[in-house]
Amino acid sequence: MKPATPHPHQTSRVPAHRRELPLRVGTRGSPLALVQTRAFLTMLTTFCPVLRGMNVFEEHAINTTGDRIQDRRLAEIGGKGLFAKEIHEALLDRRVDFAVHSLKDLETELPPGIVLACTLKREDARDTLILGPGCHDIDPADPFACLPAGALIGTSSVRRQAQLMHARPDLIVASIRGNVQTRLAKLHAGECAASLLALAGLRRLGLEDRASVILDPDAMVPSAGQGIVGVTVRADDHELREMLAGIEDPEAKSVSTAERAMLAELDGSCRTPIGGYARLLPNGELHLTGLVARADGSFLLKRALHGASADAQRIGAELGASLRADCPRDIFG
Repeated sequence: MKPATPHPHQTSRVPAHRRELPLRVGTRGSPLALVQTRAFLTMLTTFCPVLRGMNVFEEHAINTTGDRIQDRRLAEIGGKGLFAKEIHEALLDRRVDFAVHSLKDLETELPPGIVLACTLKREDARDTLILGPGCHDIDPADPFACLPAGALIGTSSVRRQAQLMHARPDLIVASIRGNVQTRLAKLHAGECAASLLALAGLRRLGLEDRASVILDPDAMVPSAGQGIVGVTVRADDHELREMLAGIEDPEAKSVSTAERAMLAELDGSCRTPIGGYARLLPNGELHLTGLVARADGSFLLKRALHGASADAQRIGAELGASLRADCPRDIFG
């Protein structure tokens, strides 16, 4: 992630007085989480020159429930919010001052006293298909055609599973948990024929070359917030909120607002395959695609809505309501 160049007027947002140092940042301890956190801290010092050359940040890698339990799907142990639960607790207990998250792992309704202070420029939101030994002859127009009949595909994401099985009902999907490097190692060891991972994570780790094919969002609708880093703070920490407002990426804020509003309207759990991907069109309008499915791929509903980017919240809520109204009731059970 390249540090953002602050707009000249943004320097006025930096707090006039120096707060107690060091600033303590909470994060998951995975390699990807640490890379994202350190890129954010570099961005913050670029924006706020007074922070340069001092030991102003203290990393707190927090072992979350989602990281500790690797033998079950997230849906079975409480959902993706388990990647943030202990980090939220550290923030509320004032053990950390702010926290860095992959936005797709952050629940839409945050605990009282915590706010999403800023979203950073989005990395490529697309998913990738990563093939193991023996899978060849990739057709970009039909990337799943190269998978052998009945092949075992490793993924812990019900969203990816549903879309893959909708396209190829003959495939078998098995849960594969762990950080990016762990999943790649399992694939290399032959535990599955292929896997799917976010391009953003591969890029940030310098592993983009492991992607066999980058999937078009029409073929695999990304997760809401995928590729975006979000920073949370305590609601009453007005000083940090003011500082972080200065590095907010306007486009990331707009698209993530739409995606998260859609997700909130659907009120789905980790058992509900939901995709949400917003982008800004050349004319400045916001285009949002939403998807709801059954995990086995037997039902899949995909719709899109567009409008003024200033109406991101409304667009997301409206599309979410439309999808919910036309889905079978058991989808959200």
